[in-house]
Amino acid sequence: MSTSLATRHDDPDARLGWVERVGYGSGQLGINAINGILGSFLTVYFTNVALLDAAVISTIIAVSKLFDGVSDIIVGRLVDRTKSRLGKARSWLLRVCVPFAVAVMLLFLVPPNWPGAVKYVYVFVMYNVVNAVFMTSMLVPFYSMISLMTRNSYERGLLGNIQQIFQTLGNVIVNAVFVWLLARFSSDAANPNTQQAYTLTMLCFCAVMVLLALVTVFTTKERVHEGGGSSTKAAASAGGAGFWESVKALVTNKYWVMMFVAMLAIFFVIIFNAVGAIYYCMYVFYDMSQYSWLSNSMAIAQFAIMFATPLLMARFGKEKIYIAGIGISTLGYLGFGLFGFSVPIMIVCNILKGLGLGMAGGMAMGIVADTLTYGRLRTGIDAVGMGNAGVSAAQKIGMGLGTAVFGWVLSASGFDGSLDLEGLRQPESVTTAIQLMFNWIPFTMFLLVFVALAFSFRLERDIEALRAQDDAQEPLSAGRPE
Repeated sequence: MSTSLATRHDDPDARLGWVERVGYGSGQLGINAINGILGSFLTVYFTNVALLDAAVISTIIAVSKLFDGVSDIIVGRLVDRTKSRLGKARSWLLRVCVPFAVAVMLLFLVPPNWPGAVKYVYVFVMYNVVNAVFMTSMLVPFYSMISLMTRNSYERGLLGNIQQIFQTLGNVIVNAVFVWLLARFSSDAANPNTQQAYTLTMLCFCAVMVLLALVTVFTTKERVHEGGGSSTKAAASAGGAGFWESVKALVTNKYWVMMFVAMLAIFFVIIFNAVGAIYYCMYVFYDMSQYSWLSNSMAIAQFAIMFATPLLMARFGKEKIYIAGIGISTLGYLGFGLFGFSVPIMIVCNILKGLGLGMAGGMAMGIVADTLTYGRLRTGIDAVGMGNAGVSAAQKIGMGLGTAVFGWVLSASGFDGSLDLEGLRQPESVTTAIQLMFNWIPFTMFLLVFVALAFSFRLERDIEALRAQDDAQEPLSAGRPE
C-alpha cells in the first residue's frame, strides 16, 4: 500500500518535504488535545457531572500509573516486532485511532444510575483502557516514527520540533475552546458541566483526533527498515533481538539512559509548573488574577521559540540546543526564586523558563532517535519501539511522581482546604512549601541535569565515530572469501 502524499523518495538520508513533516506533526495535535482534556477536565467531569469522590478518583489515577508504565514496554516490544505494508508504526495508528476515540467517549459516559461502587469500577477499567491500552498504543508508535521515517539527523530534529509545536498547539486549542463548547452544548444554560455538554464536546474532539491520525498515516512513509542501513552489525540483527537483549542494549546505552533520566526530571518539573501555578497565585500572591501572566508568559515563550529552533539546530546541532535550553530554564527558575518580589522580573524569568523548555522540548525526541541509532551502531540491536516506549514511560513516571510529591509535601506543610471556606489563611508553612516546589526543587533538578549533560553528553561525536568505524570495516568484510 503506497502513500502518495508522502515525500516521493525512499532514501532514509534525504530531506523530507513539508507535506510529510506537517502531516507527521498533525497526529500529535489530535492525540495531545485528548491528552490535555484528560489532564485538565477529566477530574472536573468525575466530580461535577458523575458526582464521584475526588479522593477516590485521585487514588484510582495514581494506581493506574503502574499499569501505564508496563503497557509502554509491551507496546514498544510489539512495535519492534510488527511487520506490515505500512511499516512498524503507522499501522498501529491506523488500527488504534478509532478504538481510542470510542474508549475516550465511554470514559466520559459514566452511567448515572449505577451504584457508587460499580461506578468506581467502571472508571478504573475505562481509565486504564484509555491510557494504558489505547493512548500508549498511539503515542509509542507515533514517537517511534521519527526513527523510522528518516535517518537524517537534521530531519529527526526537525520532526521532533514540529511535533512539539503541534503538541503545544493542542493545549492552546483545548484551553481556548473546550469550556466554550461545553457552554454551547450544555442542556443547562447556567451550568456547562452537564453530561450532554461533555458528550457532544468530546465527540467533536475525538472525531478530529481520528481525522488527524489518518492524515499522519497517509502523508508519511517509513524508510528506515530493520538494521537501519548496510552495516554488518545491523545486518546481523535483522532477524530481531529478544526481549532481554533489547532491554540490555538500552540500559547499557549511556546516552539513552541519560535522556531517560532527563525526560523523567523535566516532566516531574512540568507537573510542578502545571499544578503549582494555581497554588502559587492562591497562597503566595493571594491573588488569583495573577494567574494569567504567570501561566501565559511561560507558555507563549515556549510556543514562540519552537519556530526558531530549526534554524538554531541547523547551525549548532540538536545536542547543543537541548543542553542550552536546559541551562536557560535553570536560570529562569533561579531568577524567579530570587526576585519573587518583582512582577516584571518574574515575567522575564518565566519567559526564560519557556524559552528553555521550548528549545529542549523541540530537540528531545530527535535526540532520543539518535540515541537509538547510537545503540544500533554499537550493539547491532535495533530497539526503536522499546526505546521510545521507555522514554514515554519516563514521562509518565515523572508526571506521576510529580503529582504525588506535590500532594505529599502540601499535606505535610499543614494545608487545610476547609480554611479557605472559613475565610482563613493557610499556615505560613504552606506558602514556604509551595515556593519550594514551584521554584527551588525545579531549579535543583534542572541544574543537575544541565551539569550532567554539559560535561558528558557527546552523542553526535560518538555516532560519527561509530559510523566512520563501520565504514572502514565494511570493505574488509565484503572482500573476505566465504
